Amino acid sequence: MDQGNTAFILIAAALVLLMTPGLAFFYGGLVKAKSVISMMMMSFGALGLIGVLWVLYGYAIAFPGSSGTLAPWSIDGGALGLTNVLELTEGADYPTLAFVAFQATFAIITVALVSGAIADRAKFGAWMIFAGVWATVVYFPVASWVFNFGLGDDGKFEYGGWITHGLQDVFGVGVIDFAGGTAVHINAGAAALALALVLGKRVGFQKGVHVPHNPPFVLLGAGLLWFGWFGFNAGSELAADNTAALAFVNTIAAPAAALLGWLVVEKIKDGKPTSVGAASGAVAGLVAITPACGNLDPVWAIVLGLVAGAVCALAIELKYKLGFDDSLDVVGIHLVGGLIGTLYLGFFARGTGLFMGGDASQLIVQAIAAIAVLAYSFVLAFVIGFAIEKTIGFRVKNEDEIAGIDTVVHGEAGYVLEDAKA
Repeated sequence: MDQGNTAFILIAAALVLLMTPGLAFFYGGLVKAKSVISMMMMSFGALGLIGVLWVLYGYAIAFPGSSGTLAPWSIDGGALGLTNVLELTEGADYPTLAFVAFQATFAIITVALVSGAIADRAKFGAWMIFAGVWATVVYFPVASWVFNFGLGDDGKFEYGGWITHGLQDVFGVGVIDFAGGTAVHINAGAAALALALVLGKRVGFQKGVHVPHNPPFVLLGAGLLWFGWFGFNAGSELAADNTAALAFVNTIAAPAAALLGWLVVEKIKDGKPTSVGAASGAVAGLVAITPACGNLDPVWAIVLGLVAGAVCALAIELKYKLGFDDSLDVVGIHLVGGLIGTLYLGFFARGTGLFMGGDASQLIVQAIAAIAVLAYSFVLAFVIGFAIEKTIGFRVKNEDEIAGIDTVVHGEAGYVLEDAKA
């Protein structure tokens, strides 16, 4: 066992886990003051629920390759409850449990991301039901499509499911998704769009009405997300080597450039660069570089960041033009940013991109992967959300939404400015 790589993976897992509380701060600062507990609890609720489901059966669905299969729809019965991965495999570089822990944090943050689309108006219990069902039928299988490992038809060990490896048999190149642009960001963004449509618009929804109540929370959350993202991206190499170092550098360069790109668009469009814009731009760049961090030269990572920051700054306006209420711009940042980063590889991936010595094949497989995950996640998220809404109800009453749902749903207030007994 390589103790250095084992420590690297475990530290990366801890960094990625920190991203979920970071997301809670980021989302919590963006909502109104009377909804901050509700918003942050959806992230922490996902952390608790998905953490348990991952151990019970999530890993067995996402990584059936531990029993030797690369089939996209299968489950490793021996991995239920992690029973067959407790012991160190002879000759392995790191314990399978280290990989289990690392991937668990991906599942948690992906589910938590979706919650931003339904801020200010969702029941906590309904959200938890959605989170559990969506993770089971969408995230766990899609993670298998992208991250699975096992024995191929030729009997050789292969890393990657049908999305990252299977298309190679047809097009000669496989899909590049280094750390989860499809499985995490396109997946979560598509589900967020579906839920926004199911729950409908907030009361009084229009541009300028709903403003962030705590920009310092937003900046704190973005900082924690960026810090954790080094584990997310560099850790996906599963080894402390040069590729991990490249992913690390690109995780500095792209979001830094995206932050600047977003602020420039804000200045041109609205006259003032904002702190929320800076935080959102950084996150947009982090999203875009996720699939590409191990396959781009740093200069091209900067270009990707500038493009993602500028385009996502414009994309968040789509909800007003198209009439869907994606409360915290999960669609505009994660879906759009994930699509940009995934497709960008078709042009600039080292060695295979259209402008980097390759042909159109890389772009074609990147597009197939993006569309497949988007469609699958959107349709199933819509069905699950619609079923919950029509049975137990997903949305709170309008009067509770107007008053602020923290006290109604959780019996707590985010801010107590004076002692009621004084």
